[in-house]
Order: sequence, then structure tokens, then C-alpha cells
Amino acid sequence: MLREKVEEALNRIRPALQADGGDVEIVDIDEKNGIVKVQLQGACSGCPSSQITLAMGVERAIKERVPEVKQVLSI
Repeated sequence: MLREKVEEALNRIRPALQADGGDVEIVDIDEKNGIVKVQLQGACSGCPSSQITLAMGVERAIKERVPEVKQVLSI
């Protein structure tokens, strides 16, 4: 259930990432602790701004739509 909510949140920002040649994939979700692990892909994986993209884009989008998520980590 939580995975579906996170996927839905990611689908809202995915077009912006794909427009820049990147994407994001869920690697793991720790439902007990509210931690989502994602992997930035494509152009996003090597981009110097990837940590900003993660914090200001991916993490914010997930937390806004899925309040039970406490932290989003990039692996």
C-alpha cells in the first residue's frame, strides 16, 4: 500500500526528471521506520545537482503526498 502511494508521488515528478534525461526508481521501502530508498537514474545519477534534486524534488514530492514517509535516501 505504501509503495503504491510513493509510486504515485514519483509519477507526478517523473516527467520533469525525464525531460532532463533522468528518472527515479524505488529500491526499498522500510514501512516501519518510514524510510524510502530510491536510485536516481540516467542523467540524474551523475548530475552535480542530484542531491538538490533528491531533497527539493523527490523527497518533497513524496513527503507531501505520503506523510508517513520520514526520510528519502538515495543509494
